[in-house]
Amino acid sequence: MMENESEYSEKIWKKFLRIHLKMLVVIAVAAILVVTGAILVFLWFVGDAQATSLIPGSLNLWNMGYLVTFLLHMIFWEIVFIGIPLIITALAIFFLWWKKLPTQERHEYRHGHLFGKQSRSRDGGGAITFLINIGFIIKVYLDGNWNVPFASWTFDYLVYSYLWVIIWMVIIFGIPLVIGTVLWLHREMKKTT
Repeated sequence: MMENESEYSEKIWKKFLRIHLKMLVVIAVAAILVVTGAILVFLWFVGDAQATSLIPGSLNLWNMGYLVTFLLHMIFWEIVFIGIPLIITALAIFFLWWKKLPTQERHEYRHGHLFGKQSRSRDGGGAITFLINIGFIIKVYLDGNWNVPFASWTFDYLVYSYLWVIIWMVIIFGIPLVIGTVLWLHREMKKTT
């Protein structure tokens, strides 16, 4: 079964490449331009943020307030210069090319997993890291270290702060998860008896 699936997936790719090689090249060039543009916008913003005194030039003067301000401004400019044009381009490709393909061909590509299968287990790591970092920012604020330069923090403070955030995340999400699992197992056990 697995060999048939992989062979079928390989045939789908070969067919796609044979028919739509030019479009794939256009998409690859667009992806390279997006990555290059994102790097250039980031480098521009770093220089501009220092020149306009949005952030201090020396890292030992940075604090959590500067870090959050820097990140929010950087995300804003990346969205303005890269994100919005990327969304417009992706929509144009979708409506001007993908939607104009014959329905049977599109269905064949979807059925053959041309662009890969979705993996739920793989996609969760980014959300967990994001939640832990948000929790760390909240802890720094609650500890009163928001405007304290990073240079005055101890390594122990950094490690123990992250550890406390992870413990609280386990408590907040783990207890309901354990209760839900126990209830589900109890219900499943009742079904079998």
